[in-house]
Amino acid sequence: MRTTLVGLSILAATAVAAPALADDAPAAPASPWTINGTATLVSDYRFRGVSQTNKRFAVQGGFTVSHASGFYAGTWGSSIDDYVANGGDQEIDIFAGYKTTVSGTTIDSGVLYYYYPGSGGANTDFFEPYLNASHTFGPVGAKVGLNYAWKQKGQSCAYDPRCGGKDKEDSLYTYGELSGAIPGIPLTLTGHLGESWGRSYLTNGLKNYTDWSLTAAYTYKALTFSVAYVDTDFKKGEFVVNGRDEVKGGVVASVGVSF
Repeated sequence: MRTTLVGLSILAATAVAAPALADDAPAAPASPWTINGTATLVSDYRFRGVSQTNKRFAVQGGFTVSHASGFYAGTWGSSIDDYVANGGDQEIDIFAGYKTTVSGTTIDSGVLYYYYPGSGGANTDFFEPYLNASHTFGPVGAKVGLNYAWKQKGQSCAYDPRCGGKDKEDSLYTYGELSGAIPGIPLTLTGHLGESWGRSYLTNGLKNYTDWSLTAAYTYKALTFSVAYVDTDFKKGEFVVNGRDEVKGGVVASVGVSF
């Protein structure tokens, strides 16, 4: 009996002491790397106001690897219609950049590469550097940015006489956004206004055009539900493919998951 009581006493003392020893142990350092991913189903993939799916559903997804220093890289992809890239049915964006915050303003810069597999050897791919800045003013967030792609064959619209038969074109996209959350509700409203400059494939041979949208997004745990109204100032009939006006204003809905 005595041996049993002593053994139990030693066991109890060890059990009490163990947490203390565990608490004293140094914590493992946090990794400077983070990985985030998304998967989304959207009723229409609109790129700067222009439908890339002939106003049909698209499946999208991507992931980003970020370092605590501010550098990041990743990829994002979407299903597209075959008129976008000479018969290809997929867009894959590869990007890398650097993000930092100065006096409350976040500066984000990098470069995008638009890759369209299955385009039958046509020059459809191109690079596009970007730069944007965002700042929060109380409950309102503001963002301005620009994307500029130097002259590349992937943006050529030589098939269109408005482009003058040039086999290389450049493009500039400038935009501004305002967003705000509804107090007490995980609902965010975002207004977007953008302008595309230069005659290229992206402007359908026109010199420039304007796009705008208003989006409401509701977040529940890892899910985000959104509905947006998207429109452009293209005239009726200026961007018709397979009988569908690809730039006509309309409602776009989506559901996505983050992980």
